[in-house]
Amino acid sequence: MTTQDTMTGHTRWPATAAAARDQVRHLLATTGPPPPETVLNDILLVTSELVTNALRHGGGITAFDAVREADALHISVSDRSPTPPGTLPRRHPATPGGYGWPLIRQLSARVTVEPSADGKTITAVVRTR
Repeated sequence: MTTQDTMTGHTRWPATAAAARDQVRHLLATTGPPPPETVLNDILLVTSELVTNALRHGGGITAFDAVREADALHISVSDRSPTPPGTLPRRHPATPGGYGWPLIRQLSARVTVEPSADGKTITAVVRTR
């Protein structure tokens, strides 16, 4: 699910994790039975982490898409960095971060990272039931 600017015809990506969550929430509400609340929370968390990682570590979002299938949601986020995601060891317990990538992998049925000439695309498949 992408949004097109009616004035310019350009595709717009969510500028924030909150905007991406709103798009996903709208998609799920309009394309079939809503997932249970706990499942919805997991889906929205995966969405937030994918977008936040692209913004913080990937040089910004270059594409965003969410597609619902019968029992799963495919969330794809592209960014400008060719570096695959990973988790760095934390040096101090009070240091923020380091939880996003493990959460994405734990809450998703499948995660793929596809390198491209101008960065990468990460697709997470999250069950809707």
